[in-house]
Amino acid sequence: MSVIVLDGEQLENFVQKLVTEIKSQLQAPTHRKWVSGDEVMDLLGIKSKTTLQKLRDEGKIRYSQPEPRIILYDRDSIDSYLEKHAKNTF
Repeated sequence: MSVIVLDGEQLENFVQKLVTEIKSQLQAPTHRKWVSGDEVMDLLGIKSKTTLQKLRDEGKIRYSQPEPRIILYDRDSIDSYLEKHAKNTF
C-alpha cells in the first residue's frame, strides 16, 4: 500500500481540476446522432426486436443501414417519437 501526501495548496489544485473536468463532462453533448438497436430498445422501453423492426418498417423512426447487418437509428427521430406519444398531465 502506498500513501500520497499533499499539502493544502496541492489538494486545492487537485480538487479544482477535478471539478473543472466533471463540469466539462456534464456540459458535453450526452447523446450521439446515431444509436444502436439495443440503445433504442432501452430508450423506448421495449424488449422485442420485432417491435423495433415494426416501428422501422412503418416509418415511425428513422434509420440508416450502412452495412447489411448494421442498423443505426436516428436519435432525433426517437426523441420525436417519444414526444409525439407523450401525454400531458392534469
